Amino acid sequence: MKIAVAGTGYVGLVAGVCFAERGHNVVCVDIDGNKVNVMKSGKSPIYEEGLEELMVKNYNAGRLDYTTDYKSAYRDADAIFIGVGTPEQEDGSANLSYVATVSRQIAENVEKDCLVVVKSTVPVGTNDKVEQFIKDSLTHNVKIEVASNPEFLSQGYAVRDTLNAKRIVIGTESSKAESILKEIYKPFNLPIVSVSRRSAEMIKYASNNFLALKISYMNDIANLCELVGADIEDTAEGMSYDPRIGSSFLHAGIGYGGSCFPKDTKALKYIAKQHGYTLKTIEAAVDVNENQKLKLYQKASNRLITFNGLKIAVLGITFKPGTDDLREAPAIKNIELLLKNGADIYLYDPVGMNNAKRMFKNQIHYTENPKDALDKANACFIFTEWDEIKDISPRTYKNIMKTPLVYDGRNIYDKDIMNSNGVEYYSIGR
Repeated sequence: MKIAVAGTGYVGLVAGVCFAERGHNVVCVDIDGNKVNVMKSGKSPIYEEGLEELMVKNYNAGRLDYTTDYKSAYRDADAIFIGVGTPEQEDGSANLSYVATVSRQIAENVEKDCLVVVKSTVPVGTNDKVEQFIKDSLTHNVKIEVASNPEFLSQGYAVRDTLNAKRIVIGTESSKAESILKEIYKPFNLPIVSVSRRSAEMIKYASNNFLALKISYMNDIANLCELVGADIEDTAEGMSYDPRIGSSFLHAGIGYGGSCFPKDTKALKYIAKQHGYTLKTIEAAVDVNENQKLKLYQKASNRLITFNGLKIAVLGITFKPGTDDLREAPAIKNIELLLKNGADIYLYDPVGMNNAKRMFKNQIHYTENPKDALDKANACFIFTEWDEIKDISPRTYKNIMKTPLVYDGRNIYDKDIMNSNGVEYYSIGR
């Protein structure tokens, strides 16, 4: 099937590449000519394991292409997937301007009947509005229907999560649209959940918000564990054996970040308020997460008289391993506070350094390995549980830091082993 994909971020690019991998003819559309040229050369604009290999494979096979020429891309496509961003606005609502722009471009250029599929995360009811907007703006006598197909990928594992998804959710209002989407996903050989458009939109928000709620709940319990003398990791292990709870998302830390959970929790909270309803659980999750991000900084402030003039090692800046994404990363607020209070920061991250340089420029030092960051440091903050950071031995902190003072926001180390090696070690919920 001939598929056009609007947007080449995490959602659009991964979807397009994976459609090509499963045999469809795909063209990915982006407004940035330089970005298109980079992708044509086989380089991915985002860090995602396994993505570049599939980009090269399918581009060379003639199943995948990239263009800025949306008119040609949309003109005779069988299906057009919208995978552009829906960033958070100041009031927490989703910014749908990019979705609207693509919808107008589709309406003005399609010359054959086609299915438009919204893959972007959008408020409930948006697909209805997109369909009406396109129909109102059509320049050719064609039939257009809109369907919802939210993504459930995890950054760092996006290719795996697309090709081997637990389920494919499709939201349609006709048997024809349902049939087309099922045909597109037939080569994936995955379970398909077919519902209405509005239910599909809600499934996406409900799923992400539930996971965010689970993370915030464990962080809240971790904070209580510290006060009462319990251990959050022992607590999580005991909980994990209950099949009603499961073992996923029980790891306490310094809060969630990234492009999905922060934005989607605020968006669902906004949607509820627009309908006169208060989602108290989600509001609590948002509040807990914001407070959790500064737990390490608060611990360090209680221990140190000042940060002014101190060398502070920061290990990890991305919001999670496996990605170069800094959006809503807990490290960011902490680095900003440390800089404000005069700290001399030395950063190490295996893949996030270029994005960090764009954000902080020459305000901090960038190191090529963890040891350079730790050398003669007065304190160390761990924000991301990269393997390269996990592999640092307790003795390394003791031997090369000026003061072996470690604040670990991901509970990487055994606290007894760290302490027995002469490291003053602070973690979360232990």
